[in-house]
Amino acid sequence: MKLNMLLRKIHYWGALFIMLQMGLIIGAGLLLMLKKEIAWIQPPTQKGIERLDVPVLPLEQLFDIAHSVPQLQVTSWEELSRADIKPSKGIAKFVGKNNWEVQIDTHSGEILQIAFRRSDIIESLHDGSYFADWVKLYIFFPSGIILFILWGTGIYLFFLPRIKRARKARNRRRSAI
Repeated sequence: MKLNMLLRKIHYWGALFIMLQMGLIIGAGLLLMLKKEIAWIQPPTQKGIERLDVPVLPLEQLFDIAHSVPQLQVTSWEELSRADIKPSKGIAKFVGKNNWEVQIDTHSGEILQIAFRRSDIIESLHDGSYFADWVKLYIFFPSGIILFILWGTGIYLFFLPRIKRARKARNRRRSAI
């Protein structure tokens, strides 16, 4: 079998195999690119009243304020998905494992925003960990490898006719001389 035909078959069947995974990865990736622009994906970061270099309220007190928000559903630090302190904006973000986010002013203790955070769910869809770790490793990772092979075979198949035409033109010029 010629190399050209083999690469076409690899390209054809490889694309068929990764069609669904790549659709999900591309769609989720596009949403992740817009996460700072669309509040539905990730709540915008609020700004506190004062912006000093360090928080005035202690971290434990900020957590107690976040703990009082029922949507967050946390009673201990272990139940948090993340805690993000932004001193330049004067806020602290607390995100529960249920993807609810609370933003608190680090100086006044005022709750600035309570919102559902979809960006983490979209990110887990993007890398396949949403389904299970084995799906990420044994389906999405091989799909990435196949996509890399498709990229390489696509480049080869794109340039092959151009290279052949250039060789023919060069050979015709040589034979005309």
